[in-house]
Amino acid sequence: MTSIQQVMDDAGLTNLHVQQYVETWAATTGAARVEVVSSADDARLVQESLEAGELLPAGTGLYYARSYYKDTARAEERTIVATSDPADRGVYNNWRPAAEMEPKLVELMTGASAGKTMYVIPYLMAPKGSPLETFAAGVELTDNRNVVLQMIRMSRVGVEYVNDLGDSFVKAVHVTGDLENLGQGTPDDQRYFVTVADERTILHYGSSYGGNALLGKIAHGLRQGAYDGWKNGFLVEQFMLLGITDKETGAKYNICGGFPSASGKTNLAMTLAPDALGDRYYVEFYGDDIAWLWVGDDGKLYGMNPENGVFGVAKDTNEKTNPTAIDSIVPGTGAIFTNVAYNEKTHEVWWEGRSDTPTDLDGWLDWKGERIADRSPEQANDPWAHPNSRFTTTLANVPNVAQDFEDPAGVEIHGIIFGGRTRDREPLIRAITDVAEGVYDGLTLGAEATAAADGLEGVLRYDPMSMRPFMAYSEADYAAHWLEVIGRTTTKPIFAHVNWFQRGDDGRFLWPGYRENLRPLNWLMQFLNGEVEGRQTPVGVLPRREELNLDGLDEQTLTDLDTILTIDTERWKQEMGFREKHLAQFDGLPEEIWAAHRRVADALNQA
Repeated sequence: MTSIQQVMDDAGLTNLHVQQYVETWAATTGAARVEVVSSADDARLVQESLEAGELLPAGTGLYYARSYYKDTARAEERTIVATSDPADRGVYNNWRPAAEMEPKLVELMTGASAGKTMYVIPYLMAPKGSPLETFAAGVELTDNRNVVLQMIRMSRVGVEYVNDLGDSFVKAVHVTGDLENLGQGTPDDQRYFVTVADERTILHYGSSYGGNALLGKIAHGLRQGAYDGWKNGFLVEQFMLLGITDKETGAKYNICGGFPSASGKTNLAMTLAPDALGDRYYVEFYGDDIAWLWVGDDGKLYGMNPENGVFGVAKDTNEKTNPTAIDSIVPGTGAIFTNVAYNEKTHEVWWEGRSDTPTDLDGWLDWKGERIADRSPEQANDPWAHPNSRFTTTLANVPNVAQDFEDPAGVEIHGIIFGGRTRDREPLIRAITDVAEGVYDGLTLGAEATAAADGLEGVLRYDPMSMRPFMAYSEADYAAHWLEVIGRTTTKPIFAHVNWFQRGDDGRFLWPGYRENLRPLNWLMQFLNGEVEGRQTPVGVLPRREELNLDGLDEQTLTDLDTILTIDTERWKQEMGFREKHLAQFDGLPEEIWAAHRRVADALNQA
């Protein structure tokens, strides 16, 4: 009996397929020792990390970590989906042949964990007993202890999740590599983050950060999950998921949706009812980043958040923008802060948008670990925290987490919304009753980027369903899959597009946003139930002013309401040209999508 075998036996890891996988990769990576972990090991691993200086204390039961300064975000250009079928190539999925990528990753990983511990993380990206449990189990092998701690917060970890699965688990291997000598961002870049989707294998080399290293989250929870969903009849999306209860009627509604980066997804997912409506409505949090959706035996659409935690962007998170997030990372929660500013004397953390910048610089280090008080005048305005700095906390720490967030049956999905940051053309909300037009709207989702600087005023950066960085197969197949899955429902969810970011001519926001965003969502559910009629436009049904609950809104917002409840037909006609060019990239797009595009374009031309 080998020492590795003994370790696995002692940990209760009895799945022979997992055992063989662990032994194979321990030999390949050259790891000096193997350790099988569970969530019960968290306190011990935290203490070991503190003693090793990998974590620093950030208050009672709070911790601070800093990553290598060139390793602070997902590297989309190094992220690859590999399969054996060239037909899986899409515009956005950076497809490569599996036969090319697997040998390359094995070569890079061979001997790369010499002298290190290889941690075995058996995990589940779903509540136990979920109808999608077969696709949710994985085993991540990593040589990085901080990755273990983050995975314990973001997933369900323990041998009990994989022992009975045979070979039906995702094989996820993460090797950190020599971070200071990987040539990040140069022609000699050695980093590769590969999902071999048709083999359910994930091979990531050259990072210890976030989506590059927490393989249950994006690589499995989104890319691999999306591929599995395509082949097995369910949807995996970068969607938030929340529940709204009307305490007056007892009705409960669940809404999921996709938002491109910086378009308010996490703030909406964790929102609360505005003060004026708090006596009537209660909002529950299910998830801020990923939703798996399937059609139940009753013909309804169901959904769940496969994650067990929140990996949130710290920047601009405060008591006003996201009080729920702030309450999720208080002392005693075990939260880990990464790449924020840190005070080595007081153990405080800080990031831009948290509060006013501290005036006493004593003890403060920036996200690189450099002393802020020693900065030159030229560096004075540099960020203290990295713009992609993060906090990691478990769902159980979220004050308004739904009581049934662990229910394996999931929750019925009543609405699917899309929302991008746009200063014009997009009204506050527009409901879409036709499935093909709803899918079409998701495929043409976009947000303002820096195109204006390139002389392309008004052009959005399109991000289909907010899945652009996470596509696992071709966009044409993706659109067809959406039409097929939603087409199987006998109780159809309502689609909608929202926009909290329309601006006036003076540049100010015309809608207060944040907790007030519950108002248009309530209208959407009333529209779904036939309680309001709205006003038909070429791009969907808009609320009539009198249909919205406006209690407690200030006079300026009430004045601006007429603007954000109308559409600019000429700007929309221009937008349709951009959309046509965008969709034309996707060879083989279903005719239903093109027909939806033509219907909207014709309606605008007749308006």
